[in-house]
Amino acid sequence: MKVSVITSCLNRKDTIQLAIESVLAQTYTDIEYIIVDAGSTDGSREIIEKYRGRVSKIILEPDNGMYEGINKGIKAATGDVIAVCHSDDQFLNKDVVQNMVTQLVKTGADMAYANGIYIRRRDDREPARIWKSGKCRRWKLHCGWLPLHTTCFIRREVFEKYGLYDESYHIAADTKLLLQLLYKERIKTCYVPEYVVRMRMGGLSTDLNRRKHMWKEDIRVFHEVRLRPAYLQKLLKMGWKVPQYVRGLFAKRLGMRD
Repeated sequence: MKVSVITSCLNRKDTIQLAIESVLAQTYTDIEYIIVDAGSTDGSREIIEKYRGRVSKIILEPDNGMYEGINKGIKAATGDVIAVCHSDDQFLNKDVVQNMVTQLVKTGADMAYANGIYIRRRDDREPARIWKSGKCRRWKLHCGWLPLHTTCFIRREVFEKYGLYDESYHIAADTKLLLQLLYKERIKTCYVPEYVVRMRMGGLSTDLNRRKHMWKEDIRVFHEVRLRPAYLQKLLKMGWKVPQYVRGLFAKRLGMRD
């Protein structure tokens, strides 16, 4: 089973190399790695070029946002499974892809997902948020819950059947995709109770200057998938962050300090 891993990048010179190295270090041998750079001018492109001989495909062209870049990667992909490793993120260990594929094969699921750790951009010594997803339940979807998008390994035929990321969204396209797949289409999922990705806070969805825009996009998503009242859904979604921050506060006791 071939896995296509996609990294979309724009001006991430401080983190892109860590993301690339975490993918290239995977023990799973059948990986197609695709990097999409939208026109970096900060030195990211030069870092990416250093790996041209080890990366399956590099797409260098402007786009209108991260999700258009990911969609370009999906369209270029030939794998049976699609996964994303953002340019600010890293796979936590070398067996992530192997373990996720094993569970997809074992369960026959359309999508496997797991847990993740958020770290602060300027201080990555301890987790800021610990996202423990848990099993997918319909009542949880009604209460604002979603799995962590960056841990999702989705079979290619799911995208072929239900479509790619909605590029009219600049921040919440992942929320829309997951709600469409889990709530509307009820695809089969598999929860893998492992921590598989480390993410830096301060991306599109965590930048304070973008919170207002994210609020509007989330409300629009809830209307489109008919999860109403939309404002209540948004508040419930925000509520799921509380235990994540609590786990972050106790990360040292949980043995999750780097």
